[in-house]
Amino acid sequence: MRMFSLRSGLCSSVSLGIFLIGSLSAQEVSPFTFSIGGGFTQPVGNTGRQLDDGWNIQGGAGMNFGKYLGVMVDLGYNSFGINTLTVNNAGATGGSLHVFSATLDPIVHLTPHSRFDIYVTGGGGIFHRTQEFSQPGNSTAIGIDPFFGIGPVTSSYSVNKPGIDVGAGIAFGTKWHGKVFAEAKYDRIYTNYRHTDYLPVTFGFRW
Repeated sequence: MRMFSLRSGLCSSVSLGIFLIGSLSAQEVSPFTFSIGGGFTQPVGNTGRQLDDGWNIQGGAGMNFGKYLGVMVDLGYNSFGINTLTVNNAGATGGSLHVFSATLDPIVHLTPHSRFDIYVTGGGGIFHRTQEFSQPGNSTAIGIDPFFGIGPVTSSYSVNKPGIDVGAGIAFGTKWHGKVFAEAKYDRIYTNYRHTDYLPVTFGFRW
């Protein structure tokens, strides 16, 4: 009887130990995550023939469903100058293009047990694109370019369009229980004329 009690106590202790270890392992990944960062943005394809290199700031919040899978709501702002040739062809004196985006992006962690977390991400959402041209005089139309719309290009124009993004990154831990990351994404805005394509490279911190 005594032996049975010892075995029962031992089994209970082992079960409790396994439960505690499992609980600690489950708590290694926080259910919520936040990120903030900034960097440079490279226009690509036809967009690269219209715009100069730009910069970006990014921020996001989301949830982790485990060590391998999560989802983020990402907010981004990308700013570009319009290159000199395009500005001259439009008959303007200067120009800029800005994009604000809000996307829903699943994220897959490929090496969650490694010190270096390699991940892939991608999704889609809404993109708000604003173009502005500085112009001589009081003209409301300053040339024609299909990248900036069908018909005469106006001095200021904004539009909301759907778009997608896909990319990858790497992050590594710090003593503050967060991660420093470097990430590159390919973004495409689907417009009625020529699409807007660019590649933001962002460096930041994720909790």
